[in-house]
Amino acid sequence: MEKNRLFGFRYTLLLAILLFPALLPAAGAGQTGPKQYIEAALVPAGTQDAMARTAGALAWFYAERGHAPAWNRAERLSGLLEALEDLARDGLDPERYRLSELRARVATAGDGAAEIACTDLMATEAYLAALLDLALGRVDPDQGERIWLRGDEPDDEWEAERLRAVMLAGGMLDDIEGAFDRVRPSTRQYRGLRAGYARMIERARAQDWPRVPSGPLLREGDLDPRVPLLRARLQLAPHTDLPASDNANMMDAALAAAVEAFQERHGLAPDGIVGPDTLSALNVPAVQRLEQLRVNLERMRWLARRRPETGVVVDIAGARVEYWREGEVVWEARAQVGRPSRPTPRLKSEVTHLTFHPPWTVPPTILQKDMLPRIRHDVGYLDRNGMKVLDYSGAELDPGEVDWDQPGGILLRQAPGPGNPLGRIAIRFPNPFLVYLHDTPSKETFERPRRAVSSGCVRVEDPVELARLLIGDGSDTGAEHVARLLDEGETANFYLTRPVPILLGYWTADVAGDGSLRFRPDIYGRDARIARALAERPRSARSPLQCQDGGDPS
Repeated sequence: MEKNRLFGFRYTLLLAILLFPALLPAAGAGQTGPKQYIEAALVPAGTQDAMARTAGALAWFYAERGHAPAWNRAERLSGLLEALEDLARDGLDPERYRLSELRARVATAGDGAAEIACTDLMATEAYLAALLDLALGRVDPDQGERIWLRGDEPDDEWEAERLRAVMLAGGMLDDIEGAFDRVRPSTRQYRGLRAGYARMIERARAQDWPRVPSGPLLREGDLDPRVPLLRARLQLAPHTDLPASDNANMMDAALAAAVEAFQERHGLAPDGIVGPDTLSALNVPAVQRLEQLRVNLERMRWLARRRPETGVVVDIAGARVEYWREGEVVWEARAQVGRPSRPTPRLKSEVTHLTFHPPWTVPPTILQKDMLPRIRHDVGYLDRNGMKVLDYSGAELDPGEVDWDQPGGILLRQAPGPGNPLGRIAIRFPNPFLVYLHDTPSKETFERPRRAVSSGCVRVEDPVELARLLIGDGSDTGAEHVARLLDEGETANFYLTRPVPILLGYWTADVAGDGSLRFRPDIYGRDARIARALAERPRSARSPLQCQDGGDPS
């Protein structure tokens, strides 16, 4: 207990120093050494510069070392400059950290106390800003793509990671790349996406991607003058090594197989036929694909500490659901997600219970936008679809006595059965959007490559297996209990004794198990906003710790 109290005190003290650097002692009069210049420069400048979020971290960093310079060894500065340049592989702009300016200053700065202090402050500011961007994301996720988190408490994970990054900084000055690697997400998805991004940069520099003109469908065996361009374009795709063809204009079996693999990686029907959708994906410029990867590297920095080690992960853009156990995917299935007009929300919660043979209470949005127009046209729609009209206390009402032009205080409920849109299982988790995972009678829709068709909930292709996994990990009841509840045919809630985490995330690029990149359509049109935010430079080219013309840090 005493140890916990001591940790809590240290955590609170550290947080106070990070958030309120003005509480640190100000420099006294007559100070002339680099330490004194550094201490004086840490007085908050009231700037709105984008780098200003490092001000508290700077105060902590220098307080820990008694305001002594940190970069008084040439090899440290050299390592920092190299590591900052390498951040381009993370989709981050090295110039955000004033790399060119810092490099020039290192090359020309004199040995006066003020100039030493200024160089040191600039280097530390760049170092801490990069650490925080790698650890937490370059853009504030609440501004870029807000995610709902269960509970009213603040996001403690974010603050804990911020503190970890800052506390790590001082001890790794002789291994900057190692420090960066410690804080960047360690997930296979992030590392694979980063490696794929680096490969794509090199290919894009070496050769422009050929454009395949529009025309008739291209199938195996077809002769077409566009085939050499198609072959050249696919030869640039990762994990593709096409053999030479006896007939340059013929789409042979190897090329058709390469088309099929490309379609698989781009969320298209893998039929090996080059039609309009495949042509469109082939002709996306390299610069646009690189931007898509940068956006999703940022998303993965946001989600790295929110992705559960064990639990459910819904890939909204890819319309897939996965079950993770100890950091590995042990099961996955196709899903149907919200259409663009009713998107599935991004959230993190916990699965608390499952409903077997659930009735369907029509959500308010569907009642207003879908049901009421049909009922007003023909009230018999309710009877044909097995729907009852209830008041809020659960009492059944006569549909003929409801004013359907202005209905109030009513619910529509459909009994369990073959036509019920929830199917046999609904998987519940607290959230303000009234969404959940569930079975569906619309099985044929899973065969479509694009499956953004629901009103916001997530329809799961194999909900029975997902239920077994949830009950197996979330309770002491054997997974065979699922079969009994299904066979009984009665509506029943099964509450988990250990709620299982669930994440509904949105990313339009990730990496397959073999390391190849996978792209998805941006079904909700969200990539552009994040790309713009990532491209923004600080409002001023001048740092909050700007060195004045006379060399004194302000």
